[in-house]
Amino acid sequence: MRRTRTGARPRRAAPPAVAAVSAAALVLSGCAGGTEVQTGGEDDRFIAGDGSATVFDAGERDPAPDVEGTTFDDEDVALSDYEGEILVINVWASWCGPCRTEQPVLDEVHEEYADLGVDFLGVNIKDNRTAAEAYTANKDVAYPSLFDQPGEVSQAFRDTVPPRAIPSTLVIDPEGDVAARIIGPTTYGQLTDLLNPIVTEFDFGDPEDRPRVAEQEAQEEADEEDGDPAEDDGSDEGDTEGSD
Repeated sequence: MRRTRTGARPRRAAPPAVAAVSAAALVLSGCAGGTEVQTGGEDDRFIAGDGSATVFDAGERDPAPDVEGTTFDDEDVALSDYEGEILVINVWASWCGPCRTEQPVLDEVHEEYADLGVDFLGVNIKDNRTAAEAYTANKDVAYPSLFDQPGEVSQAFRDTVPPRAIPSTLVIDPEGDVAARIIGPTTYGQLTDLLNPIVTEFDFGDPEDRPRVAEQEAQEEADEEDGDPAEDDGSDEGDTEGSD
């Protein structure tokens, strides 16, 4: 069964006379898990979620729509291409501050779960292509993103996530069903807690054995500060032999 529930879908931007009332109604009704309506670029309104997650238990999951699109590298990608894998879909925009905040989390989890049957796909919506491409280049994002300026992919998932929820994240299980959603920026602990049961459910390995990026980076920094004793010892021995 669903562990949490959200309220109604977001509505179109209301006329100025009733905009404040509509915004308040959305918040009070629990739309998008207790989110508020804010103004984005290009006169669009978007939902800034609080990062709350909803888990859909096995047997209670709805099939994900087989949406498709084109990446920044002009490659055609469809959700059906990821059949048999766990897919994390992240909806983002370069102008979205919370998206920038969560990007290191997505990168870290993507790297750690690469050998556990988990892949990532970004969906860039309501954005300028040049700005979006610069974002992925500057952030060195390793996974592809669909360029979906009209937000058609989000519309396809409108029964699960408000179409203008930026950022938002969906977890699709290997059978193509929606296993979890996050409306708003996610955290490392939240996302890994959602992925671990699915990895185990489909026997993709033991999540506890995955590499820890943060630990590896800390060790590398410590090694750089301390130097490599083995290399120093080898160099000394070579000098001694040469002097004999």
